[in-house]
Amino acid sequence: MQLHRPVAVLGGVRIPFCRQNTAYADVGNLGLSVRALGALVEKYGLQGQRLGEVAMGAVIKHSSDWNLGREATLSSGLSPLTPGITMQRACGTSLDTIVHIANKIALGQIDSGVGGGSDTTSDVPIVYGAKLRGRLLKMAAAKTPGEKLRAFAGFSPRELKPDFPGVAEPRTGKSMGQHCEDMAKEWGIPREAQDQLAYESHQKLAAAYERGFFDDLVVPFRGVSRDNIMRPDTTMAKLASLKPAFDRTSGRGTLTAGNSTPLTDGASACLLSSADWAASRGIEPLAWLRDAHVAAVDFVAGEGLLMAPTIAVAEMLARNNLSLQDFDFYELHEAFAAQVLCTLRAWESEAYCRTRLGLQGAMGAIDPAKINPNGSSLATGHPFAATGARIVATAAKELAQRGGGRCLISICTAGGMGVVAILER
Repeated sequence: MQLHRPVAVLGGVRIPFCRQNTAYADVGNLGLSVRALGALVEKYGLQGQRLGEVAMGAVIKHSSDWNLGREATLSSGLSPLTPGITMQRACGTSLDTIVHIANKIALGQIDSGVGGGSDTTSDVPIVYGAKLRGRLLKMAAAKTPGEKLRAFAGFSPRELKPDFPGVAEPRTGKSMGQHCEDMAKEWGIPREAQDQLAYESHQKLAAAYERGFFDDLVVPFRGVSRDNIMRPDTTMAKLASLKPAFDRTSGRGTLTAGNSTPLTDGASACLLSSADWAASRGIEPLAWLRDAHVAAVDFVAGEGLLMAPTIAVAEMLARNNLSLQDFDFYELHEAFAAQVLCTLRAWESEAYCRTRLGLQGAMGAIDPAKINPNGSSLATGHPFAATGARIVATAAKELAQRGGGRCLISICTAGGMGVVAILER
């Protein structure tokens, strides 16, 4: 087995991300995944070709979404001999699918593959309580009309009350937004700074569209050609007028609908390969995946739910003998503006870096001008399992346009985890 081959990021595509219950309201995860994966196949002329593996993911999915990776592959135009797998790690899902494919390429197990993901918060699985489910199963197993009727003996309309997908951490009962609000208070992140970061994200994304940066990255779908969450006409005054979304009573709430990501539908996919595979097809790699890492925090015991990227980055940089300043730009997932700002402040804190990260001193500051140069999740939206591949594809193209450099990718996730990576060219 050939070990530790370089892994090339050849590029990626995505469909426009859309606010829930808008353009993709009647499209499930499979339809979203097929469109993104099919567009990737068209972009790189992969029709009928057998790849090493396709790894896709989704966070909110129906039980009928059996194996999205395999089913999307079968409808994508790739050879049906291409295996498919479905993965999930909350908001880090499609960065994880990319790392999964990359590791197999690095180990020589496969020569090429696709990582990506989709999510819909429009087509969510709504289920009923155990009692009604039991009745339905009993009725389905019944052999006579009388047995079927007896399955509903004593039925109460209260049994029709549905259960919706959970939005709270099961171990704390708090939503991600409530946890992030706690972090903002702990780190003293002001509302104006959060609104400023959100404003800049919209402006940078709109500017990137206008200069054609996304022309080969975003493929139209359902009559939409740009992310419909993007608000280039927003202003600081408009953002300041919004009411707190998660702490509505204390008078100290700072997270709003404007500086937090909205519920979003979308899908994305990236093509990776060995150097030889790319060369044999005349495809120039946009970037190379140097390393990736995952860490977790004990948020149940009081650590900030979304602070794990601070740890994952520190551990990955130490392994690669790099400092936080050794990057040309940074792709920091904007789940909430406050999450990004808490992360930056933690890296600048000597006390935090010494006591939590085990370092000799602070990791230091990052030049704000180098963060998310083409906008990020506050402007694009955040279909949970599609964000990682969106970021990798965007960062790889940015590196190619610059002619070289190094990018740090950081994504926080539900469950108190952080997924991070380094891209180089």
